[in-house]
Amino acid sequence: MTEKTPTLDDVAAHAGVSSATVSRFVNNPKVVAATTAERIRAAIAETGYIPNLLAGGLASSRSKMVAVLIPHLTDSMFNDTIESMVDELAAAGTTVMLGLTGVSTERTEQLIHAALSRRVDAIISTGPISGEIAEMVRRAPGLFIQIWELPEEPIGIAVGFSHHDAGCDVARFLLSRGYRRPHVVTAEGSRARMRRDGFVEEWRASGGTAPSEAAVDIPSRYGHARRIFADMRRLPEMPDVVVCGSDYLAQGLVVEAQAAGLKVPENLAVIGFGNSQLAGEMRPTLTTVEIDGARIAREAIAAIRRHGAGEDMGERRIDVGFRLIARESA
Repeated sequence: MTEKTPTLDDVAAHAGVSSATVSRFVNNPKVVAATTAERIRAAIAETGYIPNLLAGGLASSRSKMVAVLIPHLTDSMFNDTIESMVDELAAAGTTVMLGLTGVSTERTEQLIHAALSRRVDAIISTGPISGEIAEMVRRAPGLFIQIWELPEEPIGIAVGFSHHDAGCDVARFLLSRGYRRPHVVTAEGSRARMRRDGFVEEWRASGGTAPSEAAVDIPSRYGHARRIFADMRRLPEMPDVVVCGSDYLAQGLVVEAQAAGLKVPENLAVIGFGNSQLAGEMRPTLTTVEIDGARIAREAIAAIRRHGAGEDMGERRIDVGFRLIARESA
């Protein structure tokens, strides 16, 4: 059950000042004496108070606004999912605030605080979650939705899939196709590491030798491929397949391999992740893992509607699964 939402009066009582002083601080911190400002700031943190920036200050009114937070737009595998959600929400008369968190929990916290201040009906997030963020959204009346992952205990609800299982599935597929020397390229993010761990565990459990590995910054992109390929050529034995954390990186590896005179998949196979539009249109077409972004969008929107209507939210972990699509590159 949602706790009572802290009010401006609660902050005032906690800080030992008047409600008017807290209001002045919220609107312009510089007009309040430094020592008083510090007490108010501490009281806000301790009570979990979120200022209401809605016009008219009606805390009980619905904003018809949803915040969507993603790490980045460039080479983003979230784009199709986000576009589906924006289209559906806009058709229902809901305004969408889009925020770019990067990989920083501090930036994520700032954006969530800004969204809660505007009393959004829901926050849909793919970004990193700290303990402070979790506590902030638990106290808020709006719905918090994590997408593209399935934590054991979601803060609000989660709509996603098991990245670990996806990694295992890729390993089983490559073993079944006779590959024996994989090179695993992992982006520096928790979800990518879960896929990597699933792949390596399944590969070793099935009798495969430890794969060679490389790491890239987030977002993994086309431009990382040149360095990855050059490093692979210096390995004692050339891999027979490259497992990439995104389709964009996989496309870059295909281009680098072909530029070096290798045939894909005869000399080097490549597998991506995300099933972006380019995956089925490039040559060779790209073997990849597809996530049903449209279903993620539908489930998130349905949850927002149930929450707004005060209905039972039902299952808090909604597994949309994944599908490995075998094409020409592996």
